[in-house]
Amino acid sequence: MFPVIKGAAYTLFHCPNVLIDHGTTQTVERDKNPASEYLKKLPAHLRSFADCVAYPPNQTYIGALAAKELDAIPKPWYQNGSQGASRFAQYGEVMPEDEFYGVMKLVDSFDLVLLEAEFASEVRKKLEQHPAFQGTDLSKLQKTSDRAAIKELVDAHIAEPLRLGDQLVGCVRQAHETDKALTAHIIFENLAAMASAVVSMRQLFLQSGLDPKQVDYIVECSEEACGDMNQRGGGNFAKAIGEVVGCSNATGSDTRGFCAAPAHAMVVASSLVQSGVFKNVVVVAGGAVAKLGMNGRDHVNKNLPVLEDVLGGFAVWVAENDGINPIVRTDIVGRHTIGSGSSPQSVMQAIVTDPLDRKGLKITDVDQYGVEMHNPEVTVPAGAGNVPEANYKMIAALGVKRGELERAGIMDFVAKHGMPGFAPTQGHVPSGVPVIGPARDAILAGKIKRAMIIGKGSLFLARMTNLFDGVSFVMETNPGFEVAKPTGIDEAEVRKLIAQAMRAMATSLAEQE
Repeated sequence: MFPVIKGAAYTLFHCPNVLIDHGTTQTVERDKNPASEYLKKLPAHLRSFADCVAYPPNQTYIGALAAKELDAIPKPWYQNGSQGASRFAQYGEVMPEDEFYGVMKLVDSFDLVLLEAEFASEVRKKLEQHPAFQGTDLSKLQKTSDRAAIKELVDAHIAEPLRLGDQLVGCVRQAHETDKALTAHIIFENLAAMASAVVSMRQLFLQSGLDPKQVDYIVECSEEACGDMNQRGGGNFAKAIGEVVGCSNATGSDTRGFCAAPAHAMVVASSLVQSGVFKNVVVVAGGAVAKLGMNGRDHVNKNLPVLEDVLGGFAVWVAENDGINPIVRTDIVGRHTIGSGSSPQSVMQAIVTDPLDRKGLKITDVDQYGVEMHNPEVTVPAGAGNVPEANYKMIAALGVKRGELERAGIMDFVAKHGMPGFAPTQGHVPSGVPVIGPARDAILAGKIKRAMIIGKGSLFLARMTNLFDGVSFVMETNPGFEVAKPTGIDEAEVRKLIAQAMRAMATSLAEQE
């Protein structure tokens, strides 16, 4: 039987200071031009935590708003925040930077994260009240460091700072003196990815009721790579995350594929469950520090707030068929093969129409498509256009070419089968997976029958190949279990036969006596 999706969690982490100190756009600018006008102007364009929480796309990502509701909110969205918005919602939360630093300390197994005493004490009090951290061992936050000692490590360039505004509250130390794969910079990125994944897992447990001890396997699919000089991407984030969140009966591994990795991971997880190898598999990923403020220069130049101030995370629970939750149609998996071709049309054909053709389905038979769900308020000012809308138009154009749609109906198709972009530009995070949670809810509510989740990746960025990548899978209404009924004999006849057998047995026993 097909596996099912039993839960999904989505998390955001407001990190304006991490953006300044560690986002790639900012660090490169600082190295090239320390007196940069952009860097001088940047702090004035950063948002408060309250503004970040109220931002409608962020509320949509964590489940407080339906994606379709975004279209009804006046633009620009950053000037029309949701009134009374909460940091917690149906799918997860928006976590403030100070608590995120505290979680980075909690996931640290080698005493590489140092926190100042007063700050650590305040963060511990906050995490003690956090709904997803109830009963969690917070004793690591009792081990603190002197602020002067922290500053000395940062000034010596053997540690990366943890700041809140102008205040230095901690640092992340290098893990080795000479190993370039264990520099403070890389350790910082890896611990941030791990911490955001841990919160995502905890939110999944909280929202879905999944017992951590029931998890058999974890597939981690972020864009970071942990290892040392002899195996730079050796891993294993998955087991490290599982250890922290109490998945004592699980094993796991990391799956990489640039932005397409989560779709690959979902196919892997679904296959493992359907084959019977594992019963409960969690697909999880944390955020990418490097992408914070990635388009910040364009935003500052246009006098906009720097909206790429959040790390993203998610966790999805794939399990054995329960007859209720949406199934993953492992027989409708799209894949951009090595020989598929690299044109946009070739990519879309390979991952959208080819798998549908194999089952005799039309493009319009899919009620909801989850594509690259980048927030257009981030990408349009940077010149990248409205990415989700472009994807939906391309799918619709294929429908026109196949005679399944009229050319005049392209925008109607986009409105009916698509949704506005709402995910942070964190690479792997927007790539299809933000739609899994809403699609699951819509299927369970009977609003839609079928959704296709699409992940695409730019493999050429690694300079190993010029290939693109793409994977898709279909979620569908669970048909339930079909119980076979006996035919040819009714219940009365069965009772009669049983009674006859019992009388015969009694007679036989009497004769033996």
